Amino acid sequence: MTERGPIEYWLSDMDGVLVHEGRPVPGAEEFVDRLAASGKPFLVLTNNSIYTRRDLSARLAALGLRVPAEAIWTSALATARFLADQRPQGSAYVIGEAGLTTALHENDFVLTDIDPDYVVLGETRTYSFSQITKAVRLIEGGARFVATNPDPIGPSPEGALPATGAVAAMITRATNVEPYFVGKPNPLMMRTALNVVGGHSESTAMIGDRMDTDIVAGVEAGLETILVLTGVTREDEIGRFPFRPSRVAASIADLIDLV
Repeated sequence: MTERGPIEYWLSDMDGVLVHEGRPVPGAEEFVDRLAASGKPFLVLTNNSIYTRRDLSARLAALGLRVPAEAIWTSALATARFLADQRPQGSAYVIGEAGLTTALHENDFVLTDIDPDYVVLGETRTYSFSQITKAVRLIEGGARFVATNPDPIGPSPEGALPATGAVAAMITRATNVEPYFVGKPNPLMMRTALNVVGGHSESTAMIGDRMDTDIVAGVEAGLETILVLTGVTREDEIGRFPFRPSRVAASIADLIDLV
């Protein structure tokens, strides 16, 4: 691996790194507290677009993880930032929850089903056939199609649920229009996060549990990448990919002394 300087900025995935199946990963609390004490800028990243950053901060606090709202970056926030750059004060028809609608409102977007500039698809627990039908017709009428993330399924206590990527595939099949996915593995998610913390790729690390989203996005953004084995990717699967993480760690607990 290319020799890199010390890590001055930290980006970390949430599910599978800090939290697993609704519980904090052992060592996550100590890692987050060490980061906060160090004064080094950091962001917790998630493709989940359902919640606002304040909601997620409160949910993490309930698990003993003290992550301030401003240290959380979601695919909804990245999507809203991207759209505001592309078309300031634009309009969108949105399928999603408060995390996405709040982010778009905060970026001066108008939410409407009357000739919107974009159809924006996010995650929700209540996908409605009428909403999907409306999205299809608006895209056929010329609206641009953007989705917060490509994840096909999401977790729930009862098992897997269809998520943004699966619903996007349905809309694409009906319209022959592919969405632009903003969240991981799009390196745009990493670059917007870098802009938020004021970091540089040469001195920033990305911690993730998935080779196909977290690590590839970090590699393409030029970051140091650290794979932890407490989530999706198993150690024996790493060699199947044409790219490699800079480091592999059993869990976040093994990274505390790097801060």
